[in-house]
Amino acid sequence: MTSKDQQLVESAKTAALEVLLHNSKGPFLDLPRTAGWGYPEPYTRDLLISVLGIATTNNAELLQTVRKVLLMLAQNQSKKGHIPSLVHDKEDRGASDTTPLFLIAAVIYGKVTKEPLFLEDAIKKALSWMEYQSPSDRCLAAQLPTSDWRDEQWVLGYGLFVNTLAYTYLKLFGKTKRAEKLRREIERPIFTSNQAKNQGHEGLIIDHQPYYALWAYKVYSSERFDLLGNSIAILSGMASPSRAKAIVDWVETSCASMVKNMELSVDLPPNFFPFIYPGDADWRPRYVDFNQPGDYHNGGIWPFVLGFYIAALVAVKQYDLAEKKLLELTRLIKIGKNKELGFGFNEWYKSQNGKPKGQDWQTWSASNYLYAARCVAEKRTPFFDAIR
Repeated sequence: MTSKDQQLVESAKTAALEVLLHNSKGPFLDLPRTAGWGYPEPYTRDLLISVLGIATTNNAELLQTVRKVLLMLAQNQSKKGHIPSLVHDKEDRGASDTTPLFLIAAVIYGKVTKEPLFLEDAIKKALSWMEYQSPSDRCLAAQLPTSDWRDEQWVLGYGLFVNTLAYTYLKLFGKTKRAEKLRREIERPIFTSNQAKNQGHEGLIIDHQPYYALWAYKVYSSERFDLLGNSIAILSGMASPSRAKAIVDWVETSCASMVKNMELSVDLPPNFFPFIYPGDADWRPRYVDFNQPGDYHNGGIWPFVLGFYIAALVAVKQYDLAEKKLLELTRLIKIGKNKELGFGFNEWYKSQNGKPKGQDWQTWSASNYLYAARCVAEKRTPFFDAIR
């Protein structure tokens, strides 16, 4: 990295910290806000994902906000252990990813603050909740559509993202036997015909691709690529080293083709592809307004997801490629809707033209940038190295 590039990264890191501090108190019980001006609410999944980057800063003020978030989530946890979708609202429920994210964030916070028993009772309840999330009494957790971070996209049954979170928290808590059982269940093939259901339970392996399926349930599945889920599979060690490298190679080759086809304008992978187009079997009428091809969850470029991807590149020791992607991400996050901002840290960007389409100063965009930058600088992946 040239000195000019390094200076740019350092400027972005300084700006990211400014974003996090700015967002650390919002209008709801002084809880952090999800974005600088839009999204004043404390969305659980956004704030819990942000713990990863905050934990690498050792910033006392930000760590205190994490503590407040975790304590309030424990206070608003359901009797059976489920974590709400809004930190301050115990009645806002139904998310499939908030409980596993709570477990990951709680153990990371406990490691950073050297409080291994922090929220022990809430953690036990959350672990119990997750054990009951499989309709076939397996380790694989099932979900309803739009219940994970993709609130405008259908992920039905056994989704990759939620199950990579489950594998991660199991490893972090040292529950290696259950983690291995979950990994073996994921490593089973998806069903491709009605006859296949006689071959045992379905998994998330696609015979002709190196990556994991987006979701599968009985004879139904999606073979479209989920960058977030596959990146966490690599980071956590769920994917073998050979599969991890093959996934990265496939992503880079596919994105090069997308650039040639003018579906992608920057050297960064979208969160999801191939895009869903009108007329495709998985196209839904609501996508016309909220999920056009290359937009939002249907292939938008999300900085927080790229933070995980860059970390995954470091995990497979693709250090030069990780540095290249970090610099590309740094140039992208400079762009915001508000032209007066030095760094926009926007929520998401349109794949075909790289324009910011979400909210500026998004908390998880800033936080995961800091995490990715730390991974590239130190050639390691904090909190994941120990479980991979």
